[in-house]
Amino acid sequence: MSNSSLPRAKKSLGQHFLHDEGTLDAIVEALGPIAERTVLEIGPGRGVLTDRLASRAGKLVAVELDKFLAGHLTQRYAESPHVNIVQADVLQVSLAELAGDNFVLVGNVPYYITTPILFHALERPRPTVAVYLVQREVAERMAAPPGSKTYGALSVNVQSVAHVELVRHVPPEAFHPAPAVDSAVVRVVPRSDPAIGAEQETEFRHFVQSAFSFRRKQLGRVLRNVLRVSAEQSVAIVEQSGLTPDLRPEVLSAEDFARLLGTVRRLKG
Repeated sequence: MSNSSLPRAKKSLGQHFLHDEGTLDAIVEALGPIAERTVLEIGPGRGVLTDRLASRAGKLVAVELDKFLAGHLTQRYAESPHVNIVQADVLQVSLAELAGDNFVLVGNVPYYITTPILFHALERPRPTVAVYLVQREVAERMAAPPGSKTYGALSVNVQSVAHVELVRHVPPEAFHPAPAVDSAVVRVVPRSDPAIGAEQETEFRHFVQSAFSFRRKQLGRVLRNVLRVSAEQSVAIVEQSGLTPDLRPEVLSAEDFARLLGTVRRLKG
């Protein structure tokens, strides 16, 4: 079955099929050498990127939610033993169980579930490199530095465990059908020195998310609201973390938040 005879993109699944050659090449290049690697692809769709990956990767595992497209890809790669097409919801499977402990990840991520997929992929063991095609606004938030307009909870939570690089902006016409927003390719590499330990990641994310719900308030008041502590206790936590109560969440780095949470945990005993 040719791609031209496949059914139209399903709006309910957030399908927008990439066809721009330059962007496809940029995604593959951002992954680095994959000849001896296992590549896990999220949302292969009609298989345009999959074809490039299959011709280069040592092993390819592609996870597709759409049953029809998964069946189409299974038939296409029936003679390629190093390619495994899995029909599943990527949020309901263990990526490491599918790909092994040492793998790279790539995906044209549906925009309506981008954040859940990002954090699912950041669960340990993490891919050694992940390259995503996401909404441009999300990519810019992921890579934003402290104090910038787009810096927020997503920035802190991703940057606490990974380095983020904005690779390429992608216009709507690079897709069919064209989405209503611009997109971007972003590269995520796990940090060798994460700001937080594995046992604290969930607590850290909730703490950061809560703090940014008071984005424009000063840190002393933020902690009073988030932790339900007195003004004196709030100031003590801030100062013992090497910060000042007049700072706002939007200027704190991932390391700053990690020190704050560490102080809170220590004082709780």
